[in-house]
Parts: sequence; C-alpha cells; structure tokens
Amino acid sequence: MSKLKIIRNAAGFVLSGLVAIIVGCFMLRGTMHMWDKKENNQTKDNQE
Repeated sequence: MSKLKIIRNAAGFVLSGLVAIIVGCFMLRGTMHMWDKKENNQTKDNQE
C-alpha cells in the first residue's frame, strides 16, 4: 500500500510541475506579446 501511495504522490508532483510549466509559458508569451504591442504603438506614434 505504501508503494502505491509513493507512486501516486510522484505522479501528482510530475503532473503539477507540467501544468505549472505550461501555464508559465502562456503567461510569458502573453507578456511578450504585450511588450511587442507597446513598442509597435510607440513607433507608430513617432512616425506620425
């Protein structure tokens, strides 16, 4: 029974780590996209 519990805990740890990595990637991608939008808006304002 204890081996099953250890395996379940390890699987939960790995799964939560994967979820954290995926969410972090989406957050980083969104932040980079916002930075790109700011730079594009500033260059458009400077060109006018």
